[in-house]
Amino acid sequence: MQQRKSRIFIIYFLLLILLGSIHNIDVNKVKLANISKINILGLGIDNNDLIMERINNLELGNIFFIKKKKLQRIIDQNTLVEKYDIFKVYPSSLYINIQKTNFLARMNYNGVNFIIGSNGKFSNNELYQKELPYIFGSPKIDEFLHFKKIIEVSKLEYKDIKNFYYYASGRWDIEFINEIIVKLPVKDIDNAIQLVFEFLDRSDLQQIKIIDARIKNQIIIND
Repeated sequence: MQQRKSRIFIIYFLLLILLGSIHNIDVNKVKLANISKINILGLGIDNNDLIMERINNLELGNIFFIKKKKLQRIIDQNTLVEKYDIFKVYPSSLYINIQKTNFLARMNYNGVNFIIGSNGKFSNNELYQKELPYIFGSPKIDEFLHFKKIIEVSKLEYKDIKNFYYYASGRWDIEFINEIIVKLPVKDIDNAIQLVFEFLDRSDLQQIKIIDARIKNQIIIND
């Protein structure tokens, strides 16, 4: 990638020398154009503008000498960013295409409610007004994201989940919107979830309140 940038710069500079020779321009006085246009897409007007303002404060200068790490530090500070691409359009334009994070759940951290994004970051609870599952307990975000992936590859529907309950032992319970609570083991969670799904799929759920799947290959019902 660095070699490609160097080749582009050399070609661009040689063209300037050629044009300078044709028009009798003193090459020593030639200045490469600074960044004149920045386009940011993906987060909505307010957050796009906020990132734009911080980038403009960098005084980027010429496109050939931009340090992407400086741009990345600014973009990564925004908790709504899932991933992004930075494109240089020669001679003087910059395009940043951002993918917004997905909001997964709400959780209380140090007495304040936050939204957990799929990027593993906390965002302001007021940014999203629709219903999300609530996490009771204090898991690390990575622990929740790992558990979320297990659910994703199972046949359970994430949209049917009302609450998560996390215990210090590392164990999870799931409460569905129909108020059925599923107790899961610490280990072999994926197999336990599969067993629970098969049970839910063939059972009359009207009288069921708790499905205990903590014992391997067993389902215990409490009404």
